[in-house]
Amino acid sequence: MTTLANASVAEEEVTGPSEEAALLAGIAGGDHESLAAFHRNYHSIMFSCAYGVLGNREAAEDVVQDVLLQLWQKAQSYSEARGKALTWVISMTRNKAIDRLRAIQRRNKLYERAGEESKAGVQFDDRDSLLVALRNERGSAVRAALYVLNDEQRESIRMAFFEDMPYHAVARLLGVRLGTIKARIRRGMARMRQALQAEIQTA
Repeated sequence: MTTLANASVAEEEVTGPSEEAALLAGIAGGDHESLAAFHRNYHSIMFSCAYGVLGNREAAEDVVQDVLLQLWQKAQSYSEARGKALTWVISMTRNKAIDRLRAIQRRNKLYERAGEESKAGVQFDDRDSLLVALRNERGSAVRAALYVLNDEQRESIRMAFFEDMPYHAVARLLGVRLGTIKARIRRGMARMRQALQAEIQTA
């Protein structure tokens, strides 16, 4: 597993101490070649950092691309006070990877709770569009499907699944009975399933 310390060692082996900072300065100035050069020189280090967190090549590559986009947009925010340029970028990469891992874990928890909801009267199976979306990390589709719900259903599902709150806590915060929250979530998930199925059929 690649660590930040290992990445720092690799940094010294790949370049002199100021090359990466010079490339960041070029990126901050809107130089596409500087961005391309940064990608060529440091892709493997960034990828190893992301892969060490995620354990998935495709997800790690997505993180690298996200960080490169962030560099293009915000390279001017780097200063030497933040430490070595590459160490700053590796820290950014690791944070992005952790954010992605947490998002995956939230979706997995939603998948698990969907199975629990099936015992309460809503039948899901492996072909269910909601579960297919979650397994394929179609987070944008899931978020879009939330907007087919009414406000009460959307808020209940958001709190329970995306903020990891137990049902009884959701009920207490919203000031309704536990049975009401469970019913809202069951109905809301059924509507999300229908919306996602419609999207898959029209894609």
